[in-house]
Amino acid sequence: MEAITVAVQLPVLRAQNVTLHVKREDLLFPNLSGNKYRKLKYNLEAAKAGGHKTLITFGGAFSNHLHATAAAGKQYGFRTIGLVRGEELREKPLNPTLAQAHQWGMKLFFLNRKEYRLKSDPDFLKTLMETFGPAYLIPEGGTNDLAVRGCSEILTLADRDFTHICCPVGTGGTLAGLARSAQPGQHILGYPALKAPDLQKELRTWIFANNWELVRDYHFGGYGKINPELIGFINDFKGKTGIPLDPVYTGKMLFGILEDLRRGRLGSGSRVLAIHTGGLQGIAGMNMQLKKKNLPLLHL
Repeated sequence: MEAITVAVQLPVLRAQNVTLHVKREDLLFPNLSGNKYRKLKYNLEAAKAGGHKTLITFGGAFSNHLHATAAAGKQYGFRTIGLVRGEELREKPLNPTLAQAHQWGMKLFFLNRKEYRLKSDPDFLKTLMETFGPAYLIPEGGTNDLAVRGCSEILTLADRDFTHICCPVGTGGTLAGLARSAQPGQHILGYPALKAPDLQKELRTWIFANNWELVRDYHFGGYGKINPELIGFINDFKGKTGIPLDPVYTGKMLFGILEDLRRGRLGSGSRVLAIHTGGLQGIAGMNMQLKKKNLPLLHL
């Protein structure tokens, strides 16, 4: 399935002789939007082929991946278990992301940060399987080889004339898939949503080409961090283009693309395709946090 691609019209683009299009992966499915559908597609097939009835995965309090996995479980008949970072959340009311996942049937278990850091440890995973299994395990963010395979299907031959392909980066599965399927001469720019100093090294386990790079200047302090400047940009971008952006991933990416344009990183004549990876479900929860801090709210 191919997402629609929308042209963005802004004065700064015309002034620099650059075209910018946004591939609206977020519109593919209501609850499995963006890269989460791509990452889950082949994992769900593998789970079904293996006879699994239960999916187990990891995520933070506002995780798009937990939200999407819960939706997939409800839609395709899997029992779902979400291991959530932050034991302090156990005694608090569920935020909109976790509340929706719970409503869709996901059983939530809250881990302290020390336990959560063991999410890739073989002994810890063995214990999980003994406790909750048998089950099909999906890594944090959904990134594994099957997820990369799914994300490689984002680009099609219709995208062959773009010079730059841009995407937000969390665990890196989307970037890896794009790097695998890009046409010769296309350059992949990944905009990390978090500091992640080891991310480049981790990505090398998935990507063997040299057609990509990370642009690390626009994480705004780390995962889930946001300030009035970014809020203003997201609201202004939606007002001018009609395209909503989430504050964790796509908002930071588009901010970075347009700032890179002003800085001359994207040269005259560049044809840029930005991948909208979804995540809009997180806006309601983010607005709750912003309201507590007396910050401006994101426009839904």
